[in-house]
Amino acid sequence: MIWMVAGALGAALAGLLALNLWPKEQALQYRLAPVSAVHSEAFRREVGTLLGPPIIGGNTVSDYQNGAEIFPAMLAAIRQAQRSVNLETYIYWSGDISKEFIAALTERARAGVKVRVLADWAGSTRMKSSAVEALRAGGVRFEYFHPLKWYSLDRINNRTHRKLLIVDGRIAFNGGVGIADAWDGHGDNPTHWRDMQFRVEGPAAQQMQAIFEDNWLTTTGEALLGEDYYPPVRAAGDLPVQAFASSPEGGSRNMQLMYLMAINGARESIDLEAAYFVPDELTLDALRRALKRGVRIRLLVPGPYVDSDVVANASQAQWGPMLAAGALIYRWQPSLLHNKLMVVDHYLTMAGSANFDNRSFQLNDEANINIYDADFAADMTAVIDADLRHARPLSYAQWQQRPWRQRLVDWLAAQTASQL
Repeated sequence: MIWMVAGALGAALAGLLALNLWPKEQALQYRLAPVSAVHSEAFRREVGTLLGPPIIGGNTVSDYQNGAEIFPAMLAAIRQAQRSVNLETYIYWSGDISKEFIAALTERARAGVKVRVLADWAGSTRMKSSAVEALRAGGVRFEYFHPLKWYSLDRINNRTHRKLLIVDGRIAFNGGVGIADAWDGHGDNPTHWRDMQFRVEGPAAQQMQAIFEDNWLTTTGEALLGEDYYPPVRAAGDLPVQAFASSPEGGSRNMQLMYLMAINGARESIDLEAAYFVPDELTLDALRRALKRGVRIRLLVPGPYVDSDVVANASQAQWGPMLAAGALIYRWQPSLLHNKLMVVDHYLTMAGSANFDNRSFQLNDEANINIYDADFAADMTAVIDADLRHARPLSYAQWQQRPWRQRLVDWLAAQTASQL
């Protein structure tokens, strides 16, 4: 009887594991047909149709580098809120930054502003119960995304990796920063992570409001409607912006499809800062074919400081084919690199929460923004150029000279790439 029960439990666990690991939708498997250049109206038309949200003008976008700039900007926006604050994050860890956000969020909630926080259950395990209690006691609607429940065990591998803040339906932040002390500072030493966040003011902010609402509605059953969330919005600038999302519950291919279209639409250059660079063979093939047609590719990856050895080793296994094909690879030295930024042909800027790996392309809920503007792309290229001055170039010969033990570890890690 004991063996029968153990066998049944083992079968059940195996079934749950299979449900979590098996993709909810068919993955992209084939090369894209010829893609129009990213500068072209055809490219913008196709992207605006395929990904759902249109490219919409009338926006202002500001970039903030590292926590020393990012957190004050986000907190200032919260403190100025008049009608609503919606925050969705993968990481919310207790600490000094957490306390600042709790104070700002609860002050606004007590002032009558509708404040909602959606934190990923797995990513926010370092959030103390006292922090959650303080938010709720202060009038904030706080919920966990996919908490551990018996009826949702088949979705435990689906996490929201989004980092969204939307204020009054007019201003929105998107990027890679979690609510944690690890991001504080200037990203220039091992204790402070290097990252960036983008502030969007204008019509595209409401696209991000809709992305937040998707997971809020799924989690709570509450639809957010009316002018508290979707007020009339006038043009705040002249930048064309597109906010889009991906989720294994529907549209999981959006993120990878966007990256593949941008890579295939590149004619001159691709600059990519990737905290986690573990692409599948289809994406690697697209990058190598871009190199063959003369596109310059510069790739900035983490250096000595990482938060996952398995991901770092799997990524290192991918560098050789890229270097052999002609890519320029640099390793960031001062701190842990957490950036997610790609600039294509000095025109298209892509940024947000998505990493350059299968977990972001297939398993996580992600949110990115595309900005179609040469001047903004020039500013982001300047950011990348500055980062490269704090990085070390890697040659193909150096990659080949890894000890055999490191080669073996890299190869073994690469076998788990579908879950990284």
